[in-house]
Amino acid sequence: MVALIITCSLVFGMVGFMVGQESVGVEHNEVDTGFLQDMRGHHEQAVAMSFIFLATEGTHPGLRTVARSIIFGQGIEIGRMIQMLRDLGEFEANMSGVAMNWMGMSSDVDDMPGMATDDDIDRLANATGADANEVFVELMVEHHLGGIEMAEFAAERALSPEVRAMAASMAAAQTDEITEMRLLVP
Repeated sequence: MVALIITCSLVFGMVGFMVGQESVGVEHNEVDTGFLQDMRGHHEQAVAMSFIFLATEGTHPGLRTVARSIIFGQGIEIGRMIQMLRDLGEFEANMSGVAMNWMGMSSDVDDMPGMATDDDIDRLANATGADANEVFVELMVEHHLGGIEMAEFAAERALSPEVRAMAASMAAAQTDEITEMRLLVP
């Protein structure tokens, strides 16, 4: 009987805590939400391109390390962005199909800055050896430049300090990766 009372108390306490947490809400603005939703999709494409590159034989070992770093780092950031969106009480992904409103411009999700086209993805998937190295660097540098533009905007204009810090960190990391890729394949 005592165990049942303790168990019920714990369950009710957890439910009360969860309900209380949902009602707290985190202050945020359109930039916080838009950045997290749109950057999630942006990161997912970078991860996909990195997996494609890693599946290609005869590619540069240093670029393979960069691709693994993108998969690992941006995979973690995707998880963080999903949790941050949950904490904000927002959808975990951009459900509208329209991106970049939070930056004062409007585009299809597939047309966000730096996004590779389907033809670009096919070109990467069909490239081999040194050609694959060049295509990967070309596409990922362009992709990162678009991501940096988005991240710098959010770092300056998001309301949430956590979103601002994450965006600034992303911009710095992607700038460093561009430098590294350009050194490996000039």
